[in-house]
Amino acid sequence: MSINCEILDLRAFLSVVELESFNRAADALHMSQPALSRRIQKLELVIGAPLLERTTRHVSATALGTELVPLVRRMLEEFDGSLFAVRDVGAKRGGLVTIACLPTAAFYFLPTVIRQFNDEYPNIRFRILDLPATDGLRAVASGEVEFGINIMGTSDPDLTFERLAEDPFVLAARKDHPLAGKQWVEWAELEPYHLITVHRSSGNRTLLDAALAKSNIKLRWFYEVTHLSTSLGLVEAGLGISVLPRMATPREDHPFLITRPIRNPDISRTIGVVRRRGGTLSPAAERFLEMLIGVWGG
Repeated sequence: MSINCEILDLRAFLSVVELESFNRAADALHMSQPALSRRIQKLELVIGAPLLERTTRHVSATALGTELVPLVRRMLEEFDGSLFAVRDVGAKRGGLVTIACLPTAAFYFLPTVIRQFNDEYPNIRFRILDLPATDGLRAVASGEVEFGINIMGTSDPDLTFERLAEDPFVLAARKDHPLAGKQWVEWAELEPYHLITVHRSSGNRTLLDAALAKSNIKLRWFYEVTHLSTSLGLVEAGLGISVLPRMATPREDHPFLITRPIRNPDISRTIGVVRRRGGTLSPAAERFLEMLIGVWGG
């Protein structure tokens, strides 16, 4: 079944939601209020359900309307971006890539891929939502982003998870730390030192605790933080050592920090791409995903 609606119908809906007023939305779109109302009614007829709740003083989105807002916003941004790209005669094709990415992948790894991509496609813009694993899945499911970089599979039948790589957990320490002289360490060697861990609500912490429990190992932490990037700041200040996914750690040429493999057991997280089942990506997102897979595979 095809859905027959116009771009202006979507703009009308989004404007009313964002401005919370038919009057203000009509002014912003330079149309009469009756014309705006007809646009909304047409869209609701196509969808088959009310999208707005109207009172004498207030307009707000229904539950269904709220779910549609991020998808409509992204569709309009991609449409506008395509128009600008077509207008720029002689320039490389532009576009917009919207992704949800784990903060631990967004901090060091993702910028290196984007830099390489921008060299080839300088007019493609990015919107990056650095979100925890569960929130990232929601952003993909709602259509707020085109795809996600995540550590979680999903029971949602409308989403798919494509494995990209294994990302091992490693030790992060200052270069002057006693463990820095080793090629690799075992978990028991961490015990004498102040250990910095991420909060147990984190997907990384949950994965790590579960894997260590199978070997009857329990991390004894001294500092607990919400974000792994904070733990790196504490390590750099000489307050302790940390266990992080390798992707979340700086490159080997960092002036103060080093990383070392941790063995017995080796523990890693599986990184993959989350997409809506049967969904299509914009040309810009398709190109970026191809490069992302190539870099990861390399």
